[in-house]
Amino acid sequence: MKKRNTAELRGLKNRLNRIIGQLNGISRMLDENRYCGDVLTQVAAAQKALQAFGNLVLKDHMETCVVEEIRKGNLSVVDEAIELIEKLK
Repeated sequence: MKKRNTAELRGLKNRLNRIIGQLNGISRMLDENRYCGDVLTQVAAAQKALQAFGNLVLKDHMETCVVEEIRKGNLSVVDEAIELIEKLK
């Protein structure tokens, strides 16, 4: 298991906090009874941001943890990686 360095962790947390901000914005839009089309546009943006976040974490996982386990001879990690990819679809 890879331990993220401070810069990587800060970058991921910043991205996640922006997504949380988007979700809070959607909540405020509902409180304000905003137009459905505007709400849906923001939902789509939040979904894309969360998907990009997940893909970034997956890429890091593949480049570090999965490679490390394969080098150790643990090929079952490939099945786990495929399951994770399927979950992110």
